[in-house]
Amino acid sequence: MNHGARRQGEMTWAGLSLVGLLFGVGPVLRAAEVFTPEDVARVRWVSSAVISPDGERIAYVLGVPRQPFEGENGPAWGELHVVDADGHSRPFVTGEVNVSAVKWTLDGEGISFLAKRGEDEHKSLYVISVDGGEARNILAHETDITSYDWSPDGRQVAFLAREAKFDERLDLEEQGFDQEVFEEQLQFVRVWIATPEDDEAEPRMLELAGSASELHWSPAGARLAIALAPTPLVDDSYMRRKVHVVDVELGTVLARFDNPGKLGQVAWSPDGKHLAMISAEDRNDPSPGRLMVVSAVGGQLRDLLPGLEGHVTAVAWSNDETVMFLSDESVWTLLGQVDIDGSQRETHVPTGRAVLASLSLSRNGQAAAVLGESAQFPREVFRMQRGDDRPRRLTHSNPWLADVRLAKQEVIRHTARDGLELEGLLIRPLDEEPGQRYPLILSVHGGPESHVRNGWITRYAGPGQFAAAKGFAVFYPNYRGSTGRGVQFSKTSQADPAGKEFDDLVDAVDHLVKMGLVDRKRVGVTGGSYGGYATAWCSTALTEHFAAGVMFVGLTDLVSKVGTTDIPEEMYEVHYRKRVWDHWDFFRSRSPIYHAKKARTPLLILHGKADTRVHPGQSMELYRYLKTLGNVPVRLVWYPGEGHGNRKAAARYDYSLRMLRWFEHYLKGEGGTPPPPELDYALQPADDEEEE
Repeated sequence: MNHGARRQGEMTWAGLSLVGLLFGVGPVLRAAEVFTPEDVARVRWVSSAVISPDGERIAYVLGVPRQPFEGENGPAWGELHVVDADGHSRPFVTGEVNVSAVKWTLDGEGISFLAKRGEDEHKSLYVISVDGGEARNILAHETDITSYDWSPDGRQVAFLAREAKFDERLDLEEQGFDQEVFEEQLQFVRVWIATPEDDEAEPRMLELAGSASELHWSPAGARLAIALAPTPLVDDSYMRRKVHVVDVELGTVLARFDNPGKLGQVAWSPDGKHLAMISAEDRNDPSPGRLMVVSAVGGQLRDLLPGLEGHVTAVAWSNDETVMFLSDESVWTLLGQVDIDGSQRETHVPTGRAVLASLSLSRNGQAAAVLGESAQFPREVFRMQRGDDRPRRLTHSNPWLADVRLAKQEVIRHTARDGLELEGLLIRPLDEEPGQRYPLILSVHGGPESHVRNGWITRYAGPGQFAAAKGFAVFYPNYRGSTGRGVQFSKTSQADPAGKEFDDLVDAVDHLVKMGLVDRKRVGVTGGSYGGYATAWCSTALTEHFAAGVMFVGLTDLVSKVGTTDIPEEMYEVHYRKRVWDHWDFFRSRSPIYHAKKARTPLLILHGKADTRVHPGQSMELYRYLKTLGNVPVRLVWYPGEGHGNRKAAARYDYSLRMLRWFEHYLKGEGGTPPPPELDYALQPADDEEEE
């Protein structure tokens, strides 16, 4: 830690090492209930929280999953709620609604948000009074409004919306002329300026080159900070977005910043003189995680935290000269502040059982809203006030979790075969008995430029607590190439796909076996995207180490992956660092299909049929190879309408059940022929008994 002296009268944030008290995490209650796939389907979570200008209230969006067999299938709803400083929460916009982009009005008397409600044709801008009542639609557009920001006086709003199709094009499509010219008939996202209270004023589009994303109005006047990419293509949005300062009236670019590689959050200083942004360190940096500051009139970006062995995830200005930040460090989070000249750095590293995300400050910088989660609960709203020795939890979105027995979750550190220190998170079997060995599920994260934090890690595709309740140990490895340990560590897997990065997985298994916990002959592996690639590799090239695999939207043929993905440049710049046409043999040898003849690991393959990131053909290729060879059980399950990950309630619930059944069958059961393709979607026995 580096604790610099603070100027008198400025805010300091301390006491974060008391995270056990901070999050109110006590002994796990002993109760009859255990965590099940049905529980995964009903978990609620807070996705965003924004503090009011006076710091007394926090508006937040609560994710409410739809329940299988109840109403129309679809993704979770997003409700608007407000909680005060004493923890009294009040619903504002609830039910079948998807609220997003929540902001407070300048006077703090209203809350604005985006939603498509009632007879709206597109997502529109609404405002609701803090005193309640019905929300007012104050701005609609011919396409969805995707983002917005208020002017300093609150009279105007800048917003982003995709270009509309010409009427002539729509007429042709109705006549069947709906052919698509791939990657050429693009609809750019444009910047618009509107005066919502003036019914006669039409929104005005700024003529800017590129497709817009990040949008922030300067607190000091008529300037916007806008992130522009050359095109709306995903690859460009990943790798080529640059921050521009634009004159609102003229639409001219006043300054352009050469932020390298990937770009994260952007924020103005209160006086409008500086911009803070989360950026990659260079073009080959896999993830934006450096805290940069630059003069708003132009100049070079300055890294305020050089050498940080972590990744910055959120920023907010506490005054004109001081930036607060959150960063992931190891499996925890770090909360800190630093002056814009890089001095007076102060950081606090929580050492308890919880992690933080998101950061919103009151106007005077004296109060903050953050999201917090732990191994015992998903993300909730927390509030910090200057002088407090710890943030306070304000919301309890899943009170039923207090009656559920949860398995122990702990950090495990081990050494790879080449001496590299690694870590991950272990969820032990719920009713573990000393001296007994258990089947293991290795749950591998995607990216690989991401990592697993020591929070709530059970998801529909991450078996965690519901597998532990069935007698499995579950390990989430942060293998080399993961984030949270600085730029250099996140680059350690580059140019070596399926090399040492996946050897790390075997080394993790070996460590758990040496601990006396895991039965080496009953080890399974699962993961999605790059974690799906790991699963495919472990089930073919490393098949002797794994008794079962569940692959989700995974890579199986690196040659065809490059030719079918929507991020070929990103794959080259921050992963492969080689071109396929220059290294045919290399890409072929690092493809799981190349090792299909070795496979002896029963493999369940699942994939969304509308996936553009990892083409469904990747799953089809491996399935067809294994099916034709006939040496190992294999099953392929398509999810119609789903993309790179399942969003709808039924598809998520189906996934959880199939994954768990596959592992029970091959790691605990009789094995051999796969279980029947049909599933029993019945509710838990306790619910059935109540119905009787």
